Amino acid sequence: MGALDEPLTKLVGDRTAKVLADSLKLRTVGDLLHHYPRRYVERGQLTSLDELEIDEHVTVLARIEKVTLIPFRGRKGDRLEVVVTDGRSRLSLVFFNQGWRQKDLKAGAQGLFAGKVGVFNRTRQLVSPDYQLLDEDAGSEAAKQFAGRLIPVYGASAQMPSWKISLCVDMALDSLEKTGWEGVGEPLPADLRERHELIPLPEALELIHRPRGQADRERAQSRLRWDEAFVLQVALAQRRAADSALPAKPRKAREGGLLDAFDARLPFTLTEGQEKVSAEIAADLATEHPMHRLLQGEVGSGKTLVALRAMLAVVDAGGQAVLLAPTEVLAQQHHRSIVEMMGDLAEGGLLGGSDLGTRVVLLTGSMGTAARRQAMLDMVCGDAGIAIGTHALIEDKVRFQDLGLVVVDEQHRFGVEQRDALRAKGEQPPHLLVMTATPIPRTVAMTVFGDLETSVLDQLPAGRSPISTHVVPAQEKPNFLVRAWERVREEVGKGHQAYVVCPRIGDEEPAADGPKKKRKAPEDAFEEVADAGAASDERRPPLSVVETAEMLTKGPLSGLRVEILHGRLAPEAKDEVMRRFSAGEVDVLVATTVIEVGVNVPNSTAMVIMDADRFGVSQLHQLRGRVGRGSAPGLCLLVSDMPAASAARARLDAVAGTLDGFELSRIDLEQRREGDVLGQAQSGVKSSLKVLSVLEDEEVILTARTEATRLVAEDAELAAHPDLRTALAALLDEDRAAYMEKG
Repeated sequence: MGALDEPLTKLVGDRTAKVLADSLKLRTVGDLLHHYPRRYVERGQLTSLDELEIDEHVTVLARIEKVTLIPFRGRKGDRLEVVVTDGRSRLSLVFFNQGWRQKDLKAGAQGLFAGKVGVFNRTRQLVSPDYQLLDEDAGSEAAKQFAGRLIPVYGASAQMPSWKISLCVDMALDSLEKTGWEGVGEPLPADLRERHELIPLPEALELIHRPRGQADRERAQSRLRWDEAFVLQVALAQRRAADSALPAKPRKAREGGLLDAFDARLPFTLTEGQEKVSAEIAADLATEHPMHRLLQGEVGSGKTLVALRAMLAVVDAGGQAVLLAPTEVLAQQHHRSIVEMMGDLAEGGLLGGSDLGTRVVLLTGSMGTAARRQAMLDMVCGDAGIAIGTHALIEDKVRFQDLGLVVVDEQHRFGVEQRDALRAKGEQPPHLLVMTATPIPRTVAMTVFGDLETSVLDQLPAGRSPISTHVVPAQEKPNFLVRAWERVREEVGKGHQAYVVCPRIGDEEPAADGPKKKRKAPEDAFEEVADAGAASDERRPPLSVVETAEMLTKGPLSGLRVEILHGRLAPEAKDEVMRRFSAGEVDVLVATTVIEVGVNVPNSTAMVIMDADRFGVSQLHQLRGRVGRGSAPGLCLLVSDMPAASAARARLDAVAGTLDGFELSRIDLEQRREGDVLGQAQSGVKSSLKVLSVLEDEEVILTARTEATRLVAEDAELAAHPDLRTALAALLDEDRAAYMEKG
């Protein structure tokens, strides 16, 4: 066991170790030392208080301006109000029945104050915050601890404030220094460190936590940035090398075959971008090694059409193709639209089907036994050239005659084991095409999908209408929400249709022992994206589909044909609702994010997103892409209760301000922890990226990629680099879902 793998109990004791583990997931010395400060403050450099967010847990450096003890009227007890300032703004600290704190908290004193930001009488406050005074003359421990260096401010919790984390870190560093950092490995090869002028790892860990000035901090971050970039790029380089060594059957479309017949029937010409990307994919399919390509592009840029043409080329070459979708609704939508596009070409071997055609089958987990059996029979005997489905396609009993191409839609919703299980169904590894729903910046593509070649569709097909987007501040201006529903009625009055999107389903069943949610199907588990943080949120619960639909039918949209759609409806019910909505038999569809991708109803022109602040920027952009798909202009209204100055409103304003998906994906990354975007659930997932910025460190990522490729070419098993091998194993254990599933 290495020195960094030692459990924290040995260092800080059982009680403190338990708090660190429970509240911050820090269990080993390495976990603690890789929990880097979020920022640093210098004594006398006060925190800007006007930037504090409501409900955020903060640590601020401020000066006490006024201390007032206020007795309660008509009852026992008192309230101690301490006003702190940064010289411009003020923040109230409130302590109930703790008047004795007046001895410590004196006007003019500086200190670190930690707590959750709340509001009372329109004034921001911290209730019963932890604090540590920094005055030398008060003889405080913190003043001695941070003497002569920057004060680190850590991501903390209510149970473990920043300065206590700092004390634990000091204990760990002091302990390692006594042993000469024995047992601490060095993952970066010596020649690489020399080429890029990087300091050793022990020095970097010392300086990141105890910098004497900004220069120390920058040297440490430069080194640790390289650790993160290089280890990840080595993992991806190994995967690229392994994949490139695999054999695959070339799949080249034949002249006068199914693809040519399909192209001849298209009522439009492909965009220049679609032509270019199709050529890249065709070239990959024709090789004797499996294609590993990422297809990304703007919402509505025609990715599905490009993927379908690739599938038809594989069928032309005698193989079969699979389209794997994350939800039944999307699988059904893909099946319906592909069958419609292909016409009799999708009825190969059936009465009335084209001689050039093939069969297109659907397979989902909730289909009836007879339908499932027939679909599986069509796949195993080769009658079905194209299979579309959900996780049901991965089951052991599903077999193919000659699987040549796997297309994965919305890749981050499938794990590596699921994807590999599907690829293993071919005699040789099939070609792989991954489609992302929204654009991602180049450096993110290199980091998340670093073992894939990338194709980008950046043109929208002709005839697409513009979408106008507006924020509706429901709490500040209730009349704006009234007007939003009027706009929906106006669109329906013109013969169009509308979506209303909510963050929650709302069909929870109360149990005898308290609230209990219905169990989610695995493929619909991602649907309630906003619920993850709702339990700890002091705001009202997120609005639900069931309650909102009832409110609308009885209120502002009474008389209109309103239906609901979410992942927990029976499959037949979901399919029927989508069929009726597509046929124009439903005016307003109230749904969860189950409509986020792939749903294509050109007559839909309006979308109202309730509690829009509870969705991510890229997700809002993706949802918005469901309207404006026909000749009539699209309208998207983002309803929120959040105040104008909040970060949540800034996100919504960004979405309303541009239709550029690449720009929005950059904003999305900037406004939340970057690691989140690399994690499996896209938020809150532990990530190994703590110093590296996938937006700002493009040069480091590019150089690390080159260095990693060179190293793996020379030593694929890393036999000469045991410490790097150990770091790589830790990355794959810890973040396998976050990175390697993307391949």
